[in-house]
Amino acid sequence: MADDRDAAARDARLDALRYRAVRAARDAGEPAAEDEEPELRQSATPTAHERALYVETAIQQAIRRGEFDDLPGSGKPIEGLGTHHDPDWWIRRKIQTEQLTGLGPPALMLRTEHAEFAERVDALVSETAVREYVDDFNHRVIEARRQLLGGPPVVTPTRDAEVEVAAWRERRDAAAARAAADADAAAGSAVRRRWWRRG
Repeated sequence: MADDRDAAARDARLDALRYRAVRAARDAGEPAAEDEEPELRQSATPTAHERALYVETAIQQAIRRGEFDDLPGSGKPIEGLGTHHDPDWWIRRKIQTEQLTGLGPPALMLRTEHAEFAERVDALVSETAVREYVDDFNHRVIEARRQLLGGPPVVTPTRDAEVEVAAWRERRDAAAARAAADADAAAGSAVRRRWWRRG
């Protein structure tokens, strides 16, 4: 038993002497012996456990310094968690706060697009573009119905291209008439203002 302790102590002393020799050689600019260099490299790179201890120590020191005091929302429950368990609550919150679009299952995306259909069509400039958009929308609805990926069912109806073109034309004509009426009203008020100033 005593011999084992003496051997371990001798080995530790030898390791320390080797480390000092390699370090002194490096400081002097001399190349270290090849068999000692790997030992130095192993001792220089921290293990995962050592890194975890370092991070934990840094966190504890920051807590003692008070760097985590008075953070916004400290001591308050997380808003919007509710009483039921929703594992994806943080994803929903991120989508809402960042106002991200284009994310979600096809059924929900198509419902949103269906609700905003008139606005999207009104942004187009020709009947051909409206027909192409309606065809693309109908194609995506049919493809979403065919896929069996799970999630909510696809209940979005397809659209008739001719009906949508006629509605687009009516909304466009109505907007042009409103713009012309507003321009006439603005021109008339400008003429009245000029007449009033003369008198």
